[in-house]
Amino acid sequence: MLLKNKVIFLTGGTEGIGFECAKLYRDAGAMLSIISNSEKSIQQAAASLTGDNIIFIKADVSEPNEISKAIAGTVNKFGKIDVIHNNAGISNPSKTAHDTTEPEWDRLFAVNVKGIYNTTRFGIDELIKTKGCILNTSSLVADIGQEIHAAYSATKGAINALTKSMALDYAKYGIRVNAVSPAGVWTPMLRSWSKQQPNPAMIENYLDEIHPLGYCPEGDVIADACLFLISAKARFITGCILPVSGGAELGYRKLINSTIQKEQI
Repeated sequence: MLLKNKVIFLTGGTEGIGFECAKLYRDAGAMLSIISNSEKSIQQAAASLTGDNIIFIKADVSEPNEISKAIAGTVNKFGKIDVIHNNAGISNPSKTAHDTTEPEWDRLFAVNVKGIYNTTRFGIDELIKTKGCILNTSSLVADIGQEIHAAYSATKGAINALTKSMALDYAKYGIRVNAVSPAGVWTPMLRSWSKQQPNPAMIENYLDEIHPLGYCPEGDVIADACLFLISAKARFITGCILPVSGGAELGYRKLINSTIQKEQI
């Protein structure tokens, strides 16, 4: 029961990595406020995540007023917030920088980066009271980039820098700020992404091969790392960008270069 009596404000917690985190956090004894901008997704998650210790709030992380109300609603229900896990994010579109439209660019940054700003802005006072922590869901592409995902990669790079700066700013309050950095993970978002690629049939094999451990994992692998980072087991860890990548950062570029060479031949 690593999270017994802890209140977690979890954005994007109704599917993918977030849903796996929600299930694990619940099993670890936490009280959960799960945020999603999709009523359908909330209904699907609520069918299996039930109980007095879980509430679902429909809100868009990019909208300040909605997040302010979500924070207030969480405190009204549970009396406090111990953890903010900023997991909500989008990856579309799969485009180069110059092909990305201004609305697409702005939406990516509004959700992926401003969303963290909003939850921090309205939740920091509660975390100061509890000496809580913040966890951000980043991505390996923040460090190594990704073809035809310029804007998305840029948002994840911003998240890493933001995580480290926040860790410095809030350390004086006893608040830890970390990020988890997956490579490929089979989520609904990734499956949607795979269908947008030039050769979808090759994507599953590709995603297995970029991980030296030999497979592309499901979201529970990431959830295990998240549980550690928000628990007292990680009480002296802050400003950390933790790769949970099966070693993908070690061989990722080599595989891409190999693939390009084969195509050229």
